Amino acid sequence: MPESIRRRAREDRDEAAPRGRRSDAIENDGGIFRKGFASLTELALSGVQVTACAVDLGSGKVLFSVDDHLSVPTASIGKVLLLIEVAARISARDGAGGDSGAPGSSGSSFDAARPASRPRPVRPGPGAEALSILNRTANDEIGDSGLWQHLQVPALPVSDLAALIGATSDNLATNVLLRRIGLDTVRARAESLGLRRTLLLDIVREERGPDDAPQLSVGSARELAILFGRLHAGTVVDETTSRLVRGWLSLGSDLSMVAGAFGLDPLAHVGADHGLRLFNKTGTDAGIRSEAGVITGPRGGISYAVTMRFNDAELSGRLAVLDAMRVLGTDFLEYVY
Repeated sequence: MPESIRRRAREDRDEAAPRGRRSDAIENDGGIFRKGFASLTELALSGVQVTACAVDLGSGKVLFSVDDHLSVPTASIGKVLLLIEVAARISARDGAGGDSGAPGSSGSSFDAARPASRPRPVRPGPGAEALSILNRTANDEIGDSGLWQHLQVPALPVSDLAALIGATSDNLATNVLLRRIGLDTVRARAESLGLRRTLLLDIVREERGPDDAPQLSVGSARELAILFGRLHAGTVVDETTSRLVRGWLSLGSDLSMVAGAFGLDPLAHVGADHGLRLFNKTGTDAGIRSEAGVITGPRGGISYAVTMRFNDAELSGRLAVLDAMRVLGTDFLEYVY
């Protein structure tokens, strides 16, 4: 990883270190989201670092913000940038999208990973690029989140790896895709989307040494909320790319944070339920809970991003953070429903 990226990540981490904040650090347009406002204010005053942003999908107006300019550790949220690059390549190679080639690339693909003896699948449904097979290696192996580590299959199609990331934030699938694509390409894609404070910094590691990036990813709540709003609108690279990413993220099974207030089935909410639709991505690490997503309902829609950094020494502190995130989610639900 370039030293400039590593240095910027450390500077952002130091700038955004958890500290108590005044209640007037929270901007709440028009006094809406009152319960969430009160809950986050209480946490902020107790020393939890809160960054948050909520944007109305119809008007693009920022409805709620808390230090949303800061670039803070977001754990697995940065995997969304990897999914965008994967979707853009599938869209471009399968002829389904427009100008979605990676910045600085010339139609790079996953074809090199397909065994020479295996014929290219020819059948209706996903394009050939999505069905390219990638193998896992010993260097990719990683624990924690994900299902592939518990399965026997040694190789999977690109689209299945993306679905595993969307559904379970699969660490092994993440490392396999990153080995094929490269962090520099994902970084270039993020920059082409206008992201300056939101980065995927590294592969997933069991331990981080002095030469590794200090975090898996960082992001600002404002950039993440806007990015998810653009995914909803179909303007991240192109409509096909955005639709693919939305589909993978709609499989997400982690509704433990903000989305826990929406009353959806964690294992089955791809379609509408009582008029509600959700796609989201969460990030979890020691002392970090982060979520970005889009919730739409009969009365409108919101794109949002919330990250909490807190002292995780006691379970009570973690539970207080999760409770506050769900309180804010209740406000979001009332807004769209």
